[in-house]
Amino acid sequence: MPQQLPPVPTPASLSDEQPDRRRRRLLANRAFGALKAQHNAERTTVEEIADELNAVAASSTYLVAHVVWFALWIPWNLGWFGLRPFDPFPFGLLTMIVSLEAIFLSIFVLMAQKRESAIAELREELALQVNLRIEEEMTKTLQLVSGLYTRLGHRMADDPELTDMMQPLDVAALERALQLQIAEAASRRKGAISPEL
Repeated sequence: MPQQLPPVPTPASLSDEQPDRRRRRLLANRAFGALKAQHNAERTTVEEIADELNAVAASSTYLVAHVVWFALWIPWNLGWFGLRPFDPFPFGLLTMIVSLEAIFLSIFVLMAQKRESAIAELREELALQVNLRIEEEMTKTLQLVSGLYTRLGHRMADDPELTDMMQPLDVAALERALQLQIAEAASRRKGAISPEL
């Protein structure tokens, strides 16, 4: 008695699946951009001010303003313009102002970097989850193809690589192997540094 194959999907059933698949893909693509948009929408007032100040401080206008400021301040206080110095050499007031500016700018830059780092971590986690899902789908596809191949009466070759590909991915084992490699590399680096000391 011949084996019965499962029914072949009709074009109508395939077209029903395609909009759903497109919608899921569109949602996944939007997720990457949405993470930054969501974080921007949830910024506190201080974070918004920090972002604005970072944008200003990273501009060429800011650079030119500082060049002009120093080009006027220093000669004025050295007496080159014939005006009475208000911050004589070694320019204590200028040093204090520039130091305070540097402190606040560095704090604002660190705040912005922290936010960007959090967004990057979320994107990496999302990409990891998507990649794990793709791997599961590829494994399932290999299993289905090999099942169809067998049902058609063909014999699967003894291919250890293919057999390994058809097994579910062991994420914990990969993580342990990676941690072991990192530990070994760190110990080799320590061993290479310590004889020189």
